[in-house]
Amino acid sequence: MNLRRLKYFIKIVDVGSLTQAADILHIAQPALSQQLATLEGEVNQQLLIRTKRGVTPTEAGKILYTHAQAILRQCDQAQSAIDGSMLALSGSVSVGLAPGTAAQQLALPLMEEVHRQHPGIVLYFNENFGTTLSELIMNGRMDMAVIYGNREIHGLRFMPLMKENLCFVCPDKLASPAKSITLAEVARYDLFLPRIYNIMRKVVDDAFIHEGLAYRVKCEIESQTTLNAALAAGLGCTIMPESAALAMLKASNAWMAKIVEPEVQASLSFCMSDHLPLSQPAEAVKAILLALMSKRTVDNRPLTLVG
Repeated sequence: MNLRRLKYFIKIVDVGSLTQAADILHIAQPALSQQLATLEGEVNQQLLIRTKRGVTPTEAGKILYTHAQAILRQCDQAQSAIDGSMLALSGSVSVGLAPGTAAQQLALPLMEEVHRQHPGIVLYFNENFGTTLSELIMNGRMDMAVIYGNREIHGLRFMPLMKENLCFVCPDKLASPAKSITLAEVARYDLFLPRIYNIMRKVVDDAFIHEGLAYRVKCEIESQTTLNAALAAGLGCTIMPESAALAMLKASNAWMAKIVEPEVQASLSFCMSDHLPLSQPAEAVKAILLALMSKRTVDNRPLTLVG
């Protein structure tokens, strides 16, 4: 398959319109349509369905789209490696940092250290929920991420980094502060939690189920701003990793307590593809990221740069 046709195909799917894609690519629409027809002939499958609203990929088109992303990414990495073989490392590296994790504290130190060691590398940070970040890595659209969980998932490789205690976060309006709280006591409050596909929700659900406790989810919230506002209004409580709980106390007018009896923990892991190789710049960023994370885990204190 022709790489240029794959690029055209990706752009058409991304935009959802042959006309708009032709404008963006600066080619005539008939020529773009011919390129698409040639690609469909090469794979012997219809790739797009044309409607009044634009185009949508068929099942075959969706499969090709995923592989095309990975193919073009590997080509870019190969060219970057060739270009940089005799020069200082340069290029773009994407790093996912799941929100509400200790990983978020890595962003600025990582940015500064990468700039110090490899000024030609441009970092792209994506702070999204773990499920989305892992899907981007599987599709070859992101290099690496630090997320909660270390489940065996085809297409991904996880490297455990540390464990964080889960804490109960409660508005000042609802109860007096405490340093620790049992899971049974937590179950008495209305809770704000993320959706069930979120790994943090799974950890919380498993803990309650293991203890045979019923609990009340008042609302499922994945926006930190909305969650802070709901807590500040005294509408309910939440459960967060220790680092995330500490960061939100002031904004939510709340206090936090470590959950005990039983103690509940979440694993923070480094995640990357198990089959797509990292580019040379991405390997350099990975080494710096893991060094920073290791220093934080050993020191158990705010992150400092690795000298």
